[in-house]
Amino acid sequence: MYTSAPIKPGDSYVKFERRHTDPSSDPLDDVTYVQRSTVINDQDGSEVFRLDDFDVPEDWSQLATDIVASKYFRKRGVPKTGHETSVRQVIHRLAHTIRTAGEAGGYFDSASDAETFEAELAYYLVHQMGAFNSPVWFNCGLYQEYNIRKGNGGHYYWDDLRERVLQTKDAYSHPQCSACYIQSVEDDLMAIFDLLKSEARLFKYGSGTGTNFSKIRGNMEKLSGGGTSSGLMSFLEVFDKGAGATKSGGITRRAAKMVTLDMDHPEIVDFINWKANEEKKVAALIEGGYSSDFNGEAYRTVSGQNSNNSVRIPDTFMDAYENDGEWQTTLRASNDVWKTYKARDLMREIADAAWACADPGTQYDTTINTWHTCKNTGRINGSNPCSEYMFLDDSACNLASINLMKFLNDDGQFDVDGFRHACRVFFVAQEILIDFASYPTKKIAQNSHDYRPLGLGYANLGTMLMVMGLPYDSSEGTAICAAITAVMCGEAYKASARMAKDKGPFPGFEKNREPMLDVMGMHRDAAYAIDDTHVPAYLAEAARTTWDDAVKQGKRHGYRNAQATVLAPTGTIGLLMDCDTTGVEPDFALVKFKKLAGGGYFKIVNASVPKALARLGYSKKQRHDIVAYIVGTFKLEGTPNINADTLREKGLSDEDLEKIEDALPGAFDLSFAVNPWVLGVETMERLGFSADKFKSPGFILLQTLGFTPVEIDTANDVICGRQTIEGAPHLKEEHLPIFDCANTCGKHGKRFIRPLAHLHMMSAAQKFISGAISKTVNVPHETTSEQIEDLYVKGWKLGLKAVAMYRDGSKLSQPLSSSSRKSDAGTTEDTEHTEGASTEAREAGVEAEVVARTEVDPAEVEAAIAKAVDEALAEAQREQAPIRRRLPGKRKGFTQEARVAGHKVFLRTGEYEDGSLGEIFIDMHKEGAPFRSMLNCFAIAISKGLQYGVPLDELVETFTFTRFEPAGMVDHPNIRFATSVIDYVFRVLGYEYLGRTDFLQVKPEDIASDIATDEEAERESVAADGGRSITDKQESRSGGVSLDSSTAKSSEERSAEPITQSGEKSTTVSDEGLSSIAAGAAKEEREGAQKTTPSITGPLVPAKANGGTNGHGQETVQHHVDVLDQQMSQLQGDAPFCDVCGHITIRNGACYKCLNCGNSMGCS
Repeated sequence: MYTSAPIKPGDSYVKFERRHTDPSSDPLDDVTYVQRSTVINDQDGSEVFRLDDFDVPEDWSQLATDIVASKYFRKRGVPKTGHETSVRQVIHRLAHTIRTAGEAGGYFDSASDAETFEAELAYYLVHQMGAFNSPVWFNCGLYQEYNIRKGNGGHYYWDDLRERVLQTKDAYSHPQCSACYIQSVEDDLMAIFDLLKSEARLFKYGSGTGTNFSKIRGNMEKLSGGGTSSGLMSFLEVFDKGAGATKSGGITRRAAKMVTLDMDHPEIVDFINWKANEEKKVAALIEGGYSSDFNGEAYRTVSGQNSNNSVRIPDTFMDAYENDGEWQTTLRASNDVWKTYKARDLMREIADAAWACADPGTQYDTTINTWHTCKNTGRINGSNPCSEYMFLDDSACNLASINLMKFLNDDGQFDVDGFRHACRVFFVAQEILIDFASYPTKKIAQNSHDYRPLGLGYANLGTMLMVMGLPYDSSEGTAICAAITAVMCGEAYKASARMAKDKGPFPGFEKNREPMLDVMGMHRDAAYAIDDTHVPAYLAEAARTTWDDAVKQGKRHGYRNAQATVLAPTGTIGLLMDCDTTGVEPDFALVKFKKLAGGGYFKIVNASVPKALARLGYSKKQRHDIVAYIVGTFKLEGTPNINADTLREKGLSDEDLEKIEDALPGAFDLSFAVNPWVLGVETMERLGFSADKFKSPGFILLQTLGFTPVEIDTANDVICGRQTIEGAPHLKEEHLPIFDCANTCGKHGKRFIRPLAHLHMMSAAQKFISGAISKTVNVPHETTSEQIEDLYVKGWKLGLKAVAMYRDGSKLSQPLSSSSRKSDAGTTEDTEHTEGASTEAREAGVEAEVVARTEVDPAEVEAAIAKAVDEALAEAQREQAPIRRRLPGKRKGFTQEARVAGHKVFLRTGEYEDGSLGEIFIDMHKEGAPFRSMLNCFAIAISKGLQYGVPLDELVETFTFTRFEPAGMVDHPNIRFATSVIDYVFRVLGYEYLGRTDFLQVKPEDIASDIATDEEAERESVAADGGRSITDKQESRSGGVSLDSSTAKSSEERSAEPITQSGEKSTTVSDEGLSSIAAGAAKEEREGAQKTTPSITGPLVPAKANGGTNGHGQETVQHHVDVLDQQMSQLQGDAPFCDVCGHITIRNGACYKCLNCGNSMGCS
């Protein structure tokens, strides 16, 4: 901590005192390390990355372990070992390099101060109390610690001795350390392609960039040579392809890019609809047989998929909107008016496009520039990809985030002094990095030196509020957010002012003294406007005194930095710090899957839940009951209908029951634990089931044993949990809002944080942020474009700088007008209507989401079905008379069970003697519901059509790629995603009876080698198991994966292997560890970390997994990742697959992050 003594002439400010460390020991030596391995698996179970035998702090989770090993460990060139082998080594590389650079830059008063700084910084990093943005972890210290140079340079850095910008001679002596960049572009062909080159350089080293393209003339404007410009949109397609071909940091992450356009640009309408129109092209390509995978050919073929898009909206436009006025677009070269629009029509275009595909976002230009500290230098025109960094063109920002939960004391008090200390340490470290680092262009290097903008922020706000017992959507929650953000920003500027005394203010300060001090005064005024009635007095007082000091010292000494704070999405680094929530986001679910060191996952309730319950006064017994209600009991004892006694009556032994209970902690559903692949062949034969029987696609063990669907559901809720706290025993009604999440939780959950609450939380923080906030406003699927429009307007009125909207399930959808809703009076009424529909659906016996999230009227679907069948029948009638070909009384066929977006679907077929299809039946998991009845009628209509000669290939062409809810992930081995239940059914039929593979996400030949590997694994298993064979691997897997895909298959050729089930063993639920499933599971995780093969495999070696139980090999690995994907698909089924490991990602700010490997598809 900086000394608190008053500053006197001649004193040096940069002195630190130790808060967490001792001069007699190294803080990195005081940590207990364990040896672990990391294996990151793809969706099919194959290894994407493996590294064995490296040291990591014992308290770090396996996910944090995977992130640091796969992303931040240097993989080659490290002396002696070849690659980094411990977290200690990585953190020493960062902390020591920054300290050394600080000493060289004259930031410390003495060697002792420098040692203190390094020790405190290392302590914060190793204890996950804060973290730098990814490029610092990637690049910082590689030359200084390991003498790694690499490359020919080409970047630019500030040379203090020569006092000018120079070009680097290698990649790492002055490493790229900033994550966020804003670049400019001129209306000149060479300048446009220069920007393309500098963007590629940024992506290569792990950073993101944004540009306002408004200077480029439209496609209707003349060129100086007499021709006509190809227009802005044509060049944007070039930049989009460039980003798509370049991953940030090479293999580590996708390119992150922002495209911004002013509202008066002549091509603004085309820009607004760019992504939405490209989505229509994707739909057509998918309909033509291309994969719907976000990383597949369909999305690669179209443009606009590799950037976030935003429109810059000034107050003049919003005033025209409010008054129902007009808005003019102007030509770039002549400034003449091009077209005039109704402002409300343009805003509706924005809302419709955002409804369809979540882009464009909005940036409020006048608000942004009102809070601009350097108005006399130039305007703020653009932002970085996630919209949190907004400053001058051709500038960069180094990010760091502090983990708020680390500063919440056991008594619920926030450690203000500790938080201030962390802010100062990280802020000085970021300041040191400015001139130490290099930049992709000379302009950016010069502006970084001249204006020195930084981006200090935080993570885990949503978790902290829940633990404090405060709803995210509450006056208390927003007030605490405001106070803590005020302390952070004020402390950063206070440190900046004191460094300005020692090192001088940033070179552009004097030119901008007046506007900068005006903005500082605005921040201080906002601190005094924090509502005292909703925030603890000590927090309000800290916010105000901090800003008093920051303004006072700034007037005296100036400021070292033009900007100090942002709120970034903290995707990867948030997971590195084991944060439950990122940035200012609320939590997305109460139940998550924790990754185990030995592979696989076990289910946990968020750690914040039991802590919040304790804060609210619930007893240990009550907390235990509530947690068990949410996450399940993980045991058969005491469960209604399905328990140890009833299973013994069905013939299961105690050994069988132990296998089931071992699998329960990792089970999202009871069927993941009670099935042939957990129990084994011997048990199944003892129960009287032949291999042909239990391997058949429609085989459900619990139902076959005589348990009814109602009994199974009841037991499932008790054993595997409801995933929601709604309806939990002991819980008071007034406490429910505390546990609300961004999405509804589980199939029984109805509550979620209302969209307006997201805006209120952002507004509370925005007044104390130099830049802006990367935050998604989550809105439910049923939200209309009118309601999205209203939220954009409210965001402007609340003083936000940017808003990004995300409607659940918005990908590959068509706009939904409010006229198709029973209520259009606002989000609240729509939500109430949805909840009512959910209740009616449950009474009818169907899962709530099927009705509540169905985006088309069932009558419309039925009419479309009837029309398509009629058209197909008419075509058949033109060729021959309609003669019905009747099926034999006893006929063959198959039953295929699968889950579509979490909803169980049974497809049954009936065949003619020649093996051709003659009838189908479709059943949903629940009975008696309108949706199920509609599917039955549809199946009958299709069956009639088949029997009257309608060609199956015509029906497959007609009904594949139809879109309505439920849609999402499918647990079929070849069909991994379907746009509707009907789409799934006809993909299966086309594959099974026509031999078509063009619409399969996983081709048969892709897993033929897996089958061969499984055969070998089975032979070994059979030998070890006394010669008992589990299955014939020559047969197809899980619904018909044939080694020969060129021909259609008869029913005798079809069989399926259920997905292998496995789980991590747990004992009893611990009172002290209610957030985990068991103290035993945590012990096993630690023990499993020690059981690693004493060898090191290099990074990114594509190899197949061989682990697992029961001799099922790779399928055991796939089961563990399937349960995580199943949960993610229910939360955000339209999110893209991770481009590193292939698993479903979740929304994070304006981007996405992966909970399997920790990859961030943004720039943090």
